Amino acid sequence: MVYTQAAHGRAEQTVNKQHLKQSQAEYKAFNALANRSFACVADAEAALAHLQKKLKVVALHDPCIVEVAGFKGKGRPSKGRKPDTVSYCIEAGVASVLETRYRKIQQKSCFIIASNQLEEAQLSHEELLDYYTPGQQKVERGFRFLKNPWFMANTLFLKSPKRIMALMMIMTLCLLVYGALECRIRQTLQQHQQTFPTQLGTTSAKPSARWVFQFFAGIHVLLIDSYREVILNCNEYHHQLLNLLGERYIRLYANSG
Repeated sequence: MVYTQAAHGRAEQTVNKQHLKQSQAEYKAFNALANRSFACVADAEAALAHLQKKLKVVALHDPCIVEVAGFKGKGRPSKGRKPDTVSYCIEAGVASVLETRYRKIQQKSCFIIASNQLEEAQLSHEELLDYYTPGQQKVERGFRFLKNPWFMANTLFLKSPKRIMALMMIMTLCLLVYGALECRIRQTLQQHQQTFPTQLGTTSAKPSARWVFQFFAGIHVLLIDSYREVILNCNEYHHQLLNLLGERYIRLYANSG
């Protein structure tokens, strides 16, 4: 587990924003409950217990059920007059739970690095961190891609832990292929001083593999007389990238028209 001061600063900003938003929502929920009238003490206690179960970042101090007497007619009721109606409302002090905020900040300030090298003499903790840090953003962006709706991982529902672990292995393998292809494309473009179109209508020497996949979408194979294949919708940018990547890629898109 690794803790950094920079991560702590980022976590503090994120958690403060989330904590403020959620505390305001919970305070609003309590105000709505405090403005309600209940016919009996049991109803008020049940509503209070239900709200307290949902509170995460604020706490209610000294909650109590207060009896409210109601009188019909105008003006102040006479002394000793019995109320026409009796209802009950909830009163309590509301305060933010700072321990929850502190715990979230500490949690978000740390990240875990795992390795299958268990011998510290072969790979120390400091060396593992040195290897990981330069490519940290790339690795984390890659795993963020796995959770992206484009990856469609949420379309699969698995209950067995074994199947979940198998899916994670397949997803990690896909990420490895994705990262290797993206690295190959960028290195090739830089070596030949070429660029590739972007979503914004400009060009870049560092396109993402995801955008390249999207750019190649719409290419179809037309089968003529059951034996002749023609690749459709390949444009000059497709051919340019394929030629840069090499013969193996060119053969996959041969006979394009």
